[in-house]
Amino acid sequence: MKIHMDVEISAEDVRKLLGLPDVAAFQQDLLDQVRDRMVEGVEGYDPLKLFQPYLTSAYASWDALQKVFGAAMQSAASPESASQTREKP
Repeated sequence: MKIHMDVEISAEDVRKLLGLPDVAAFQQDLLDQVRDRMVEGVEGYDPLKLFQPYLTSAYASWDALQKVFGAAMQSAASPESASQTREKP
């Protein structure tokens, strides 16, 4: 049995349905800060400094994920793990 359903719903309605926060004000505030710094002049404007608080946690989580995958691959490639998998009936 196959069921096919088309649902027409706006992005705002999906956000409300899933209980996600409305970040439009936050995005506008962030864009206003960027615009203000750009208007002040190119000299002294460093976009990385502006986004550093937001990027720090993202980089840390990616680094942790890389370490987990690296450890998993390293343990899978080690000779001890290969011999243990062959010995199991």
